[in-house]
Amino acid sequence: MTAEGHTYTLTAEADAPIAAVWAAWTEEKPYEAWSYSKPGSVSIDPTPNGRYTGTVVTPDGQEFPITGRYIEVVEHELLLMGMDVPGGEEVMRLDLVDLGDDRTRLTISQTCSTKEEHDMAKEGSQMLLDSCIAYLQKA
Repeated sequence: MTAEGHTYTLTAEADAPIAAVWAAWTEEKPYEAWSYSKPGSVSIDPTPNGRYTGTVVTPDGQEFPITGRYIEVVEHELLLMGMDVPGGEEVMRLDLVDLGDDRTRLTISQTCSTKEEHDMAKEGSQMLLDSCIAYLQKA
């Protein structure tokens, strides 16, 4: 726990060039393919203050709309995203590092207000990382 809340950091490495990883996170069709999104629901504008929307479908078929904005965008390096939540936004950071030899390190970090929010966000982020890595291996 930090002074501001409960922080987690997750890291994974992809056998994919950084441009492919960037596209997976910033282009609608690739993002939709791996992010548990309902087909046709994703809209992405990966520019500072650009918006994103989509509908996440859980394994049991429940649908949850997500909306948010891109706070900071540095191509092939950083996406700082704010997800709309009741009363404000939750900020998530994705850092990319080119490891050479068409390998990329992805790091997701987030600080949450409560342990419950932390645990849910961490689990969801781990699912996203795992799914993104699996998608990139097939691409």
